[in-house]
Amino acid sequence: MPTLPDFKLETYFSRWEFSARYHLTASDAQTVAVSELLELADDDGRRRWETLALGYTETRGLPALREEIARTYDVVVPEDVLCFAGAEEALYLAMNVLLDVGDHAVVLTPNYQAAETIPLSRCEVTGVALRADDDWSLDVDAIEQALRPNTKLVSVNFPNNPTGAVPDLETWQRLVRLCDDRGITLFSDEVYRGLELTRPSLPQAADLSPKALSLNVMSKAYGLPGLRIGWIACRDREVLDRLERAKHYTSICNSGPSEILALIGLRARDRLLARNRQIVATNLPLFMDFFGRHRELFDFAAPQGGCVCFPRYLGAEGVETMCAELVEQAGVLLLPSSIYRSELTEVPADRFRVGLGRSGPEEALQQWENWLDKRG
Repeated sequence: MPTLPDFKLETYFSRWEFSARYHLTASDAQTVAVSELLELADDDGRRRWETLALGYTETRGLPALREEIARTYDVVVPEDVLCFAGAEEALYLAMNVLLDVGDHAVVLTPNYQAAETIPLSRCEVTGVALRADDDWSLDVDAIEQALRPNTKLVSVNFPNNPTGAVPDLETWQRLVRLCDDRGITLFSDEVYRGLELTRPSLPQAADLSPKALSLNVMSKAYGLPGLRIGWIACRDREVLDRLERAKHYTSICNSGPSEILALIGLRARDRLLARNRQIVATNLPLFMDFFGRHRELFDFAAPQGGCVCFPRYLGAEGVETMCAELVEQAGVLLLPSSIYRSELTEVPADRFRVGLGRSGPEEALQQWENWLDKRG
């Protein structure tokens, strides 16, 4: 197994995520207690929960869960779905199954670090950056120019983490067509889909293409990260078979209680997603007011989708110092741009990630403001 580099985000979170008093950079929507989730259960879900035996489960996932996942797509059917222990296992295994020595991949930046470091451990990789000077727009021409005869994979993430970018429908469909026309697999990380406030969700890649892989998880838009239930949807059954065999070497199967709770959550998905969109919609004016009072220090734009965004810090000391001193002195946690530094492209060094999906950020914003006032 190749040696992977230190996972900067998780290392940073190991130091601060549970010790900092205020978590203003969370990537997930506000979660619920198990008791609240069970209140959303239908009769079948409640019966499954109360009679669950704690044995091994099916590698591909509980059939009823795969059926419910398939209902979140337009074309995908249950046989096109494979469940994993969160999105990270799915991402890791997909890159190892789809890529090999001699291949080439194209990866969008900025990104969740594993999206580039795992492909880099397998083959040559070219990065294509979202255009920061144009609202983090997707440049399909740049992706096309990066393709090679041995390109096997294009990996993207929309709504994007950390920028909150979402391409327009025409651009998205053009990318899907480009990959299909060239015989290239599109790997589409869609874990924030459903948290768009001002535009409809993009069609999912696995619905648009018979070869694309759509990654999703209960963690982000649904706000249920503790379940550790993710999935890949793909209509290429040979790829799913290879992924299943790879999963035999990792988690083998998912947690039975988590599968039942995920089934309950997905059956109540309209209520969960509406609740989480409302949290983002309620929080957004609070953040806009905060940043608006400090225009000399911050350049903020709302995310186009999802619950994270990537504002610019204009202070003379730089964003790394600001983030370090803020968490050490005021207990307010942000993620500085160094966490998103890429080996593939330049990533603006004056950015930081903010999370808008957790309830009640007022006290954290007040502490941040008090800290700014003390600094003069």
